[in-house]
Amino acid sequence: MSEELSEMKKKIDEHEERISELEKLVQKKPKGIEKKVSIKEFILQKKPRNDVQRALIIAYYLENYEGFSSFTSKDIEKSFREARETVPPNVPDKVQLNIAKEHMMKAGEKKDGKTAYVLTNSGVRFIEGGLTEEE
Repeated sequence: MSEELSEMKKKIDEHEERISELEKLVQKKPKGIEKKVSIKEFILQKKPRNDVQRALIIAYYLENYEGFSSFTSKDIEKSFREARETVPPNVPDKVQLNIAKEHMMKAGEKKDGKTAYVLTNSGVRFIEGGLTEEE
């Protein structure tokens, strides 16, 4: 009889362990259900004060949400349209102003035959810090 009880206890323990694992799976958030933030929503969340900041926010979005390793002025211009934002005149100028602020820099290589850019660490911190410069 003791052997039967021991075997039953072993089975109950196995069941408890399996149930515990299943409960953990049920409690986890299912992957793929979370909706990606749109570029328009991202711009609205960040509340840029001008087109230079808007261009920087778009560049951040391209790198962090779209997986771009680098971007061109044309990528930024296209994204202004995708976000249904007014495309500023002379988008390359907005990029150059961000370079002057050290928020962007030229990438090591060209992209589609055009000059490519990447965000700098200070550009990332500027966006993530709520568009305020660090002291």
